[in-house]
Amino acid sequence: MKGDFDKLFKDTKGEPQYFDFSLSYVDNSQKQSEIPLKVRTRGHFRREMNICTFPPLLLNFSKETVLNTLFQNQDKLKLVMPCKGEKYLLREFYVYKLYNLITDQSFKVRLVRLTLEDLSSKAKDFEPILGFLIEEEEQMATRNQMSSVAQELIRPESIPMEDFLRMSVFQYLIGNTDWSIQYRQNIKLMHADKASLPIAVPYDFDHAGMVEAPYAKPAPELEMLSVTERRYRGYCIEDMQVFDQTIALYNSKKESIYSLFSESSLLDEKTIKSSTKYLDSFFATLNNPKKLKSEFQYPCLEDGTGNVVIKGLKK
Repeated sequence: MKGDFDKLFKDTKGEPQYFDFSLSYVDNSQKQSEIPLKVRTRGHFRREMNICTFPPLLLNFSKETVLNTLFQNQDKLKLVMPCKGEKYLLREFYVYKLYNLITDQSFKVRLVRLTLEDLSSKAKDFEPILGFLIEEEEQMATRNQMSSVAQELIRPESIPMEDFLRMSVFQYLIGNTDWSIQYRQNIKLMHADKASLPIAVPYDFDHAGMVEAPYAKPAPELEMLSVTERRYRGYCIEDMQVFDQTIALYNSKKESIYSLFSESSLLDEKTIKSSTKYLDSFFATLNNPKKLKSEFQYPCLEDGTGNVVIKGLKK
């Protein structure tokens, strides 16, 4: 990527501004292509809190300039950058890959190695860095023969039970509490048609315990000590048999989930070990009926924080 990175990375307040950039790559036939595009910073927490070495970006392509290139049919692609180092970026990347194992109704991601060429007046030299691209929402929906839902303030109970439990148990698995259906906090909704109930698709997992980013903290309203502490944030379901199908699904995926981490050539040994340990505690709970009931019926407690709705940094 080539452009004024000084102006781009300093654009962290107010409405983000687009800057002119170019992106080049070499394909498998050793042919080099260069594409002009617009780039801006994006997001809320990682952009506006000035905590990131590299803030997350949005790549805005023109249909005419991407014809017959690797980016053909792409419009706006989210690019996740290494906010506090590549190890945390890779951990979040693998969380996306984990949910891909659970369901096709999930965002695909693609790892990229980036070389940044700074054209600012005080040009910096950057070492090559890792990032990952996130599938566009409309393409993810189309891939699943669905379309995005525009309606606001949809209640969690409006999601088909099987689909909601698959998603909410995943959030519990990775130790993520930074989400809500009502306020679309790190959730996209899609449906087969206007007469169908919506499906919830999660994204943005940097506050998950499995990622354990150094800046990540639970919302104060949840009264949790750390993001590594798990908290089930579905709604109250007293009949535990309702979870049986979801439990069976995750148990059926257990081997492939473990293999995703243990066979990784990208994750460091410490991350593989800690991720495996985190998975161990999840599956131990999942297959202990007493412990499972205690955890998954937490939203039913009157004096708990199970019904707190996360609004995030919405304006």
